[in-house]
Amino acid sequence: MKGSYVLLIELKKDDYIQFGKKHKAFFKKGFYIYVGSALNGLEQRIQRHLRSNKKSYWHIDYLLQYSQIIKVFYKKSKDRDECKIAYIFAKKLKTIQNFSCSDCKCKGHLFYGSKKELDDVIKKLKMTHFMK
Repeated sequence: MKGSYVLLIELKKDDYIQFGKKHKAFFKKGFYIYVGSALNGLEQRIQRHLRSNKKSYWHIDYLLQYSQIIKVFYKKSKDRDECKIAYIFAKKLKTIQNFSCSDCKCKGHLFYGSKKELDDVIKKLKMTHFMK
């Protein structure tokens, strides 16, 4: 299965978090949305994110060491739609600059907001809920 996915994440306390080799930022406790894609093995990519025991490779891996995935949503597609989805979140939520966007022109693929704000945008995207 190919497509894009969204992780709803909760960070329970404020923290400075290193992500990748070059970036360190202050993350406020609360709710985050991460947008990603997998054009070879969407379900396997989501399952990897849900595992707690893994090597940190992507920016999201570093954040997930300090946070918890609450829900996962996905959309099947042959196209890489993550930037289109990220753009929709960026219009409504605070973008975490330079997070997981080194291979595109987006300002970031991680967003911060209230749980209600995040849920409202997710509903508009009409994505399928991934059952853990």
